[in-house]
Amino acid sequence: MAIGYLNMQARTAHDAVPLSGVQIRVLDAWGNSLYSLVTDENGETDSVPLETVDKSYSQNQYFSGTPYVSYHVLAQASGFNSIYVSDIPIYDGETATLPLTLVPMQNAQRSPSQTEISIGKPAVASHEPRSQEGSTEEPRILRQVVIPDPITVHLGSPSSSAQNVQVSFPDYVKNVASSEIYPTWPEAALTANIYAIITFALNRVFTEWYRSKGYSFDITNSTAYDQAFVYGRPIYDSINRIVNRIFNEYARRSGQISPYFTSFCNGTTATCSGLSQWGTVTLANQGLSPIQILRSYYPKDLELVQTNIITGSLSSYPGSPLRVGSSGLDVQTIQTYLNRIRRNYPAIPAIQDSPGVFGESTKAAVVKFQSIFNLAPDGIVGKSTWYKISSLYAAVARLAELDSEGVTLGIGTVPPSSVLRQGSTGPDVITLQYLLDVISQYYPNIPGPKQDGVFGSGTKQAVVAFQQQMRLSPDGIVGPLTWKALYDTYLGIGQNVPTPSPGPGAGTIQYTVRAGDSLWLIAQRYGTTVDAIKRLNGLSSDMLSIGQVLQIPSSGNVPYIEYTVQSGDTLWLLARRYHTTVDAIKKLSGITSDLLSIGQKLRIPA
Repeated sequence: MAIGYLNMQARTAHDAVPLSGVQIRVLDAWGNSLYSLVTDENGETDSVPLETVDKSYSQNQYFSGTPYVSYHVLAQASGFNSIYVSDIPIYDGETATLPLTLVPMQNAQRSPSQTEISIGKPAVASHEPRSQEGSTEEPRILRQVVIPDPITVHLGSPSSSAQNVQVSFPDYVKNVASSEIYPTWPEAALTANIYAIITFALNRVFTEWYRSKGYSFDITNSTAYDQAFVYGRPIYDSINRIVNRIFNEYARRSGQISPYFTSFCNGTTATCSGLSQWGTVTLANQGLSPIQILRSYYPKDLELVQTNIITGSLSSYPGSPLRVGSSGLDVQTIQTYLNRIRRNYPAIPAIQDSPGVFGESTKAAVVKFQSIFNLAPDGIVGKSTWYKISSLYAAVARLAELDSEGVTLGIGTVPPSSVLRQGSTGPDVITLQYLLDVISQYYPNIPGPKQDGVFGSGTKQAVVAFQQQMRLSPDGIVGPLTWKALYDTYLGIGQNVPTPSPGPGAGTIQYTVRAGDSLWLIAQRYGTTVDAIKRLNGLSSDMLSIGQVLQIPSSGNVPYIEYTVQSGDTLWLLARRYHTTVDAIKKLSGITSDLLSIGQKLRIPA
């Protein structure tokens, strides 16, 4: 028998919170327990070997049997609802990584419920016809092609009442490729198919195929209309590696901007005018490159291009990789992000290099981050590593912001008595929007509304999604039952989700703007970025006013204010003024005497 491998990753809140101590059982097709595992501090398990069949069967379009062996996984953790994933295909020589997104139990919930996910065969083995329709014409209004982050996927046909889920674009592409084709195919065939998958999705987004029709999603998981997607499925290493390399590249016709409409089918039980999935295997075995394979099915002037514009991204990829020896603001940004992520993932080593200098400790932190998140552990920050670091930092920072907002709003344990509906305004609407925003971090099918105190269409959409999740009447009206469910869910998150340890120097710093300050100077002083300060403080402009109070993200290194001694200053007075100690100022400034001289430069801890 051939051998494949399976490992599990238990995380929540868009990977921002790893779940350690999750009990996992791997079962065979008859329900016999093969392995009992426990997740580590990163929320993951070791890979376990599992018997399967030879990969040659999954590379032969004429084989009529099942070219893999299926297994099941049960995940359980205190304070969380359980997950049972069935019919997980294991392939010869492939490692499957199974994401386990556990949902916190509600307040006063007596016993965990169980979510069941069935994976099953890939779409290429299906006999169902495909009738994808889309635009191959250039839209009249030209605009840039962007990577949607997240992309919203409807889990059913367009007109069905199925739920939507939001996932990052790279994770979406990995899921679709793992759901569409066999991961054992030649690399050129896999790459050509993945280009088609990326381009198909970007065409839907660019042409607003569904949004322009009034739908609240970008694409469906129905193979009759779009491409396969199974929420909660495992991702295979061969597919993971390719997507990490090309997730922002797509195909277009020469001289055009829009992604080409890359329709496809398996080419055996279903035929179409686009790409034949099985045909790509034949062409790859003949030695054709991915672009040559694509041009065999689509126009001959097809070309591959890339976009570095990602919606929702805190900072754009600088365009070239960062490595040992690199320096500057981009390095400093990555260091700031990694030091903050380290609070949630303590296995990442602390960065000791000077801000903006990519030394060996920065490389060590990058390597560990890459190994945790299934990236090539080379210590180089290329586009896939940059994107993952940026997106994870955004996730952990957002959780911290929501915690702070909850304190400011004074969210208690008793729901308001008001009944809210579209058109309502006021403080109770802000409370509602805040609760939904928190809950959306842990429930991928619930969108987070804008917190503006106005019950608009976006808030109603979030309320309806929440009501569907809680099996309440999805009328979009927030009455006593919906309020109770909102508070039970919110309080359950607070009770059951582990809180990361703050770590030395981590968190935020309160800073009062002085004459001569700018966001850039403050970011330099505190080892952070302008974008990070603006996001944390909800700023849309770079303009500051004297006396304005800002929250500054701390990177984990001791931040300081550079101060020029003036007449009348003493260390004791400065320590009182800046809420620190004489010893701390002396240590950070490298001085041994209490005597000061006018014009002397000091470093004062913030």
